[in-house]
Amino acid sequence: MAQYDYDLFTIGAGSGGVRASRVAASFGAKAAVAEERYLGGTCVNVGCIPKKLLVYASHYSEDFNDAAGFGWTVGERRFDWAKLIANKNKEISRLNGVYRKLLGDSGVTILEGHAEMIDSHTVAVDGKKFTAKYILVAVGGWPMVPDIPGAEHAVTSNEAFYWPSLPEKVIIVGGGYIGVEFAGIFHGLGAHTTLLYRRELFLRGFDDDIRLTLADEMRKRGVDLRFKSDIRSIDRAGDLLKATLTDGSMIEADQILYATGREPKTRELGLDRAGVALKPNGAVAVDEYSKSSVDNIYAIGDCTDRMMLTPVAIAEGMAVANTLFNNKPLRPNYLNVPTAIFSTPNCATVGLTEQEARQANLKIDIYKTSFRPLKHTLTGRDERTMMKLVVDQSSDRVLGCHMVGPDAGEIIQGLAVALNCGATKAQLDATVGIHPTAAEEFVTMRSKVA
Repeated sequence: MAQYDYDLFTIGAGSGGVRASRVAASFGAKAAVAEERYLGGTCVNVGCIPKKLLVYASHYSEDFNDAAGFGWTVGERRFDWAKLIANKNKEISRLNGVYRKLLGDSGVTILEGHAEMIDSHTVAVDGKKFTAKYILVAVGGWPMVPDIPGAEHAVTSNEAFYWPSLPEKVIIVGGGYIGVEFAGIFHGLGAHTTLLYRRELFLRGFDDDIRLTLADEMRKRGVDLRFKSDIRSIDRAGDLLKATLTDGSMIEADQILYATGREPKTRELGLDRAGVALKPNGAVAVDEYSKSSVDNIYAIGDCTDRMMLTPVAIAEGMAVANTLFNNKPLRPNYLNVPTAIFSTPNCATVGLTEQEARQANLKIDIYKTSFRPLKHTLTGRDERTMMKLVVDQSSDRVLGCHMVGPDAGEIIQGLAVALNCGATKAQLDATVGIHPTAAEEFVTMRSKVA
């Protein structure tokens, strides 16, 4: 008789938890996953996928306007928010089904309900107990709203994906990628959009040239960016919300969306009963193999507060499955992880920023270009694309690539491969570009700017 009900019990059926469970099952482990909300987690339901669908929708306003420069006459147009959300919901429902089938076909048991730890080897799902040799915590994170007067009138990105109607005026609070992306979405769909951020410039942690370029491009489009600004309190006046800012001024909106960060969703999991150590912010403390303070309990993804990206959670899940069930201990590789911001225009980056390289006392060369995309020579749109390379002087290795412009994520993905292969600036220079493309600029930059 088996000592445990399962070899691996995963709490959370997001991208990381699902991948870990499926890979473990492929290695012969008896696996189960518990989920109290929706299969696919944040990314599929209220994150990456629906967000990018809304980004696509928002770009049509510019595309319609740009068409005239190419000889097209565009007739009367009208945007239907309810139709967009209904179509989005249909696609998310399809993806939920895909995740269910993937787990089922892999032989993973799905338990729908709230899971909590009873002890280090026992999990209860809505009161029913299960034992497991290993337990994996993959519950992700949850958006936060600060405790200010009137905070109950604000929403987060979770709710914004299901608004019954598009607000005429919206205030977004927060300078991370979520706030920046939603600012582009709502502005593109026709809402008067104000973005507030309490520091001097948004997108802290990204290269300064990305931050400055994107701010300039968003302001050109008419987004009301207000840095060194925050909300002190919110009051409701009929259908309107009145936000009093820290400088004493007041602005009105139909909706106020907070994108000021996410916290690990580790509360009400009973982790204390199992002896799992948490960081001050509630994140599960793990070692380089994603093992918690308890030998048989692991944690991956956003609830560990390491690198909060879906592909990273998936890589962490695969590493745990290999470590535990394939006799192949693996540590996730966090070096040169590319990331994109689906702002308007897009941004993407991989490797070191100029600021990080200088803080590390590296001797570097900087190559940078800014140009008007070919498309806009006919549209007349005042838009600039920015590309930048950070190069180590002693080895000629490319340490970082940064871009603001259309399809930035698609372009930087390929450069991420090059960086992980140790590409040098000379090798980029020796690469023949594809003409005419924006991407060719990365292999034709010859003049150092710093």
